Amino acid sequence: MTPLDLAGYLIAVLMTAVAVWRMPAALWGDEEDKRRRALWGCYAGFAAALWTKTQVVRIGLNDSPVTDLSVLIKHYTATIAILAILSYIVAIYGQYPDAGDIPRHVRFARAVQQVAAKASVATLILLTVLFFTVVDRSVPSDRFVADHAGQWGATLYMSVFYLYLGAASAVCAYQWALATAGAGLRHLRVGLAMMTFAMFIGVAYTVSRTLFLWVSVVDQPSAAFALEFDEVTEAAQVVLFAFFAVGASVPALSKGRRRAKLWRAQTRLHALWYELMTAFPDQPFEPPASLRRELARFDTPADLRIDRWAADIADAVEKLRHYVPDSLLPAAATAAAAASPAPEKAGPLADAYWIKAALTAMNTGAPAGSAAAVGTQHATDQDGEVAWLVQVATAYRTVTEDRARDILAASAAMERTA
Repeated sequence: MTPLDLAGYLIAVLMTAVAVWRMPAALWGDEEDKRRRALWGCYAGFAAALWTKTQVVRIGLNDSPVTDLSVLIKHYTATIAILAILSYIVAIYGQYPDAGDIPRHVRFARAVQQVAAKASVATLILLTVLFFTVVDRSVPSDRFVADHAGQWGATLYMSVFYLYLGAASAVCAYQWALATAGAGLRHLRVGLAMMTFAMFIGVAYTVSRTLFLWVSVVDQPSAAFALEFDEVTEAAQVVLFAFFAVGASVPALSKGRRRAKLWRAQTRLHALWYELMTAFPDQPFEPPASLRRELARFDTPADLRIDRWAADIADAVEKLRHYVPDSLLPAAATAAAAASPAPEKAGPLADAYWIKAALTAMNTGAPAGSAAAVGTQHATDQDGEVAWLVQVATAYRTVTEDRARDILAASAAMERTA
């Protein structure tokens, strides 16, 4: 196996990994993610095309009853992938109000939309006809361009595909270059710049290969030169897909980090939320489930689920206020200050003590009464509230029933001496 063949396997694995990684967001995400289904289709299509270029798959298909079948499948899947990425560009850059001046890149995207699908269908039909009529497939090839250099049929066939590929690469390079210049976030700017660079490589790749094939029809190159040219341009294409895969993944890393943060928040909040929702079963939209089942839900985005849990916990605390006296708040704060050596941890622990003690009081038959005092709001926005609740939930796991009863007893003693 040559280094180029090894690189082919690696880049196919990389593109497949990107397609698998982005599949859940494309298929089950919110409306913004669903608009990116086209981009995911591009990843999947190019992943399939890259696998047909790997040594084992390439040789196996080329030696099948349909000689050089890997070439046709590669161009089918690549054409579909290109249509997908053009559709993505139209979806992202073609949306603009009809009234007023329309930016040039939006007009361009709309023009692409009008011809992309028809051009793709025409390309697939023409490639199929040329493949089975004018391409010399009497002997299976390993490196299609090198092996067919100087043959007008293969040159015509490849020129049709390269015209489509090169035009699409130029469109992507143009739109992503404009988007790079206007990107405000650094990670987005870096990702777009990498994808733009990849498309410029794509344009150079198609132009150089097209020129090579037509020059070879006039002046037949040596087999060694043809193979060397093929390998050099194939190496450039490996670089192209590496930049494209990594560049397309960079902007998503921020969302990936946020999803990981939300996932950790769910795992930490679940025990507190579950216990409170079990005490107040009419509170949540759906009956509380185990952590494993909650994490496996794809019908609700993680951020919305976290917001619901935070609201559920706040509503449950509001209900618990009717089962405890005002003195529970200072009793919980005193106990937390004594138990926590770090002052910054005393606040969350005090809230955890209060919740556990109030829940214990309700479960042991305390009568409902007027609303007792409760701790002040510790956050000014939703993210801050969730961060605080995560600390409270973490502390809540350490609070035992006996500790809750002790705090209730201390609260009752304060109530008697008040």
